[in-house]
Amino acid sequence: MSFPVLTVRAITPEQHLDFLRKLTADGGSASFLQTPAWGRVKSEWRRESIGWFSPTGGEPQGVGLVLYRQLPRVKRFLAYLPEGPVVDWECEDLRAWLNPMVRHLRKAGAFGVRMGPPVVTRRWDAAAVKQGVAEQAVRRLGDLPPTSRSQAGARVVSQLQELGWRPQTVEGGFAAGQPQYNFVIPLRASDGTPRSEAEVLAGMNQQWRRNIKKADKAGVEVTHGTPADLGAFHALYAQTAERDHFTPRPLGYFETMFSALLAEEPDRIRLYLAHHEGELVAATTWVRVGGHTWYSYGASSTEKRDVRGSNAVQWAMIRDALAVGADVYDLRGITDTLDPEDSHVGLIQFKVGTGGEAVEYAGEWDLPLNPLVYKAFSVYMARRSGGVGA
Repeated sequence: MSFPVLTVRAITPEQHLDFLRKLTADGGSASFLQTPAWGRVKSEWRRESIGWFSPTGGEPQGVGLVLYRQLPRVKRFLAYLPEGPVVDWECEDLRAWLNPMVRHLRKAGAFGVRMGPPVVTRRWDAAAVKQGVAEQAVRRLGDLPPTSRSQAGARVVSQLQELGWRPQTVEGGFAAGQPQYNFVIPLRASDGTPRSEAEVLAGMNQQWRRNIKKADKAGVEVTHGTPADLGAFHALYAQTAERDHFTPRPLGYFETMFSALLAEEPDRIRLYLAHHEGELVAATTWVRVGGHTWYSYGASSTEKRDVRGSNAVQWAMIRDALAVGADVYDLRGITDTLDPEDSHVGLIQFKVGTGGEAVEYAGEWDLPLNPLVYKAFSVYMARRSGGVGA
């Protein structure tokens, strides 16, 4: 099978951003992890914007943000494209896009490539997930028949396997950097028309609707914060981390994130603050690229849980996503567990109450270019007990 000849080369952040602006203006989408600004957020990585070009030159046909992680004491790198690259994943032969990318990254000193195709493979609506949690025989999303399957997603997975790419899972030493399962709320009906606030609210379960009303009746006020409020957000976030047993990111990380993303687009990221009687009870960050909006980070106080600040702040972000004409509100990662005995099932139960859907992506894939160095890096990352998440 013949396929178009494309070349890959480094491009400027301005060329990269210009491509994304045109893409989203035409109704396309891209992850915020594939914006030039995200490279500035991940300052511990070397960053590069790359573009795909036809033999005749002209404007890029696709773009990608590459983050290079160096192997200690060796000038060799893992080339990582989180939730990317931004190319035509529906094409019949992915070699047209992937082969020139691999050649470019090999020349840049990569011993291996990791990427996360932004391609959906399966979806489960809220009713299916709720039923799965209730059924004793069901333990994981994969045990449930999906509400829909994507032929394009299945084709991508098949092609990657044929081309020698290796799927990554959290069980391995190279733990996946980005979640394979997300929970999203579609903000458009099946015919493409925007959903109203009333329609989205009606799609939520009774508990969510009750909690939103309870927060309003209790006088919870949700406002937009500024970078100057990040200290208050971080104090609450650190409290959340201690309560929920995860390692918090430092305040400087969030300061860099807001600085970089706001410099790229004035409405790329927002901070939301929920107060009750002057006390901060919940806070979240919201990110937008074109028609896709994300809930990125969240925090809530241990006290005053009964005023339902977390529900209030989520509803405020969903309403704002509707107001800007977004296509989807993305609550980000979930695990695939539906086991009521698993501590992680509470997260999916919280999110499924929004009436959205669980979405499975193709996941992250590795292509070792130097098997020995790749294996050494895998061992190194396993000992550090973490993946290469960006």
